[in-house]
Amino acid sequence: MPNCKLTAESLSEWFTTPQGGYVLAREQAYFDRTVGDIFGYNALQLGLPEHDFLRRNRMPLRFCGSDQAGAAVRLCDDELPFDSESLDLVLLPHILEFAEHPHQILREVERVLMPEGNLIISGFNPRSLWGLHRALGRHEGYPWCGKFITLPRLKDWLALLGFEVVGGRFAAYAPPLHKTKWLERFAFMEAAGDRWWAVSGGVYFLHAVKRVPGMRLIKPKWNKGLVSKLMPVAPKMNNKITQRREHDSK
Repeated sequence: MPNCKLTAESLSEWFTTPQGGYVLAREQAYFDRTVGDIFGYNALQLGLPEHDFLRRNRMPLRFCGSDQAGAAVRLCDDELPFDSESLDLVLLPHILEFAEHPHQILREVERVLMPEGNLIISGFNPRSLWGLHRALGRHEGYPWCGKFITLPRLKDWLALLGFEVVGGRFAAYAPPLHKTKWLERFAFMEAAGDRWWAVSGGVYFLHAVKRVPGMRLIKPKWNKGLVSKLMPVAPKMNNKITQRREHDSK
């Protein structure tokens, strides 16, 4: 278990700092842009009830589930109180790297998602300046106390559960500095990062779709009247054969 409080409230407090606000602005922009084009009926955001990452989505039911106060549904991330195949969209904003059992959370998400349902994950990238800062520093406080998950490993987990990755993005290329003025001075790294070192952003986003393999044999329903019009030779041939047999018998 990571050496930190496993509560969304602590991560939300970090988001109020200049360092956290820098990340939050980019995450909110990505979620706003992505969830607006996903349709269905039921959408769930796991964790961080103080931040509405579903605000641009147009599904009739959008809610946040968490073990913290302020959530619409109080729950445990690895035991979701929803029917199987009942949700169309699930967001996991920094849930997996601060969870004790990330695999179980993904299994539960796969269970409750409808076939062709959407899953969007955000996480801290260990192969970035942020990951380097964590590796060289003390693993205390947010977000450094989390277990950063590499993108290839996360993709492997999703593939084993039948998910297909259909999109993604990196963000937060500036170093993890603590003061706003220094973060602003490195703002040029956002555009440069997308072009020159796209996989080295401090945060990654992954958009996956639940695929359910299978097939059903569809039998054709023949229109007998249409068949008789298209194949008039068959009845005539049968009549001739019948008449010949009657003649031979005489």
